[in-house]
Amino acid sequence: MKRSILIHPDPRLKKLCAPVPDVSDELRRLADDMLETMYQAPGIGLAAPQVGVLDRLIVLDCVKEEGAERRPMMMFNPEILASSDETSSYEEGCLSIPEQFAEVTRPSEVEVTWMDRDGNARKETFDGLWATCVQHEIDHLNGKLFIDYLGPMKRQMITRKMQKLKRDMART
Repeated sequence: MKRSILIHPDPRLKKLCAPVPDVSDELRRLADDMLETMYQAPGIGLAAPQVGVLDRLIVLDCVKEEGAERRPMMMFNPEILASSDETSSYEEGCLSIPEQFAEVTRPSEVEVTWMDRDGNARKETFDGLWATCVQHEIDHLNGKLFIDYLGPMKRQMITRKMQKLKRDMART
């Protein structure tokens, strides 16, 4: 079931999310809904607070090549164990901040641990776009948006655009 994506500024996007004690059927359904919502948006990652749920859950799939097999991932309680000293910059966007993009510099490689949909502990090292995406989504679980990495002027400009967008959407 496709869910509505919250648009910044929304106080729920700035909240710290609670760890999930275990992976329930309800949480698996939420993760399935989030993947469907992400693919339809279209996006490459989505965090539970973006659909109004303050649980530590993210979904991602950074396979973008036409005809390539998808690699949907569901991560419950994801945590970055290690980050590289080397950094890379990507032009990031966010489904909660539509049509706004900015260069963000992050560690180019991260080691992440999480629980999969069956409750099994997993660990993997990500690089490239996958590393950027998983860090972006984990930031959401900690109440941080990609615009928080920008200077105050650019951040305020984007926030004003989002406030206007929300007003325009409320009128239609």
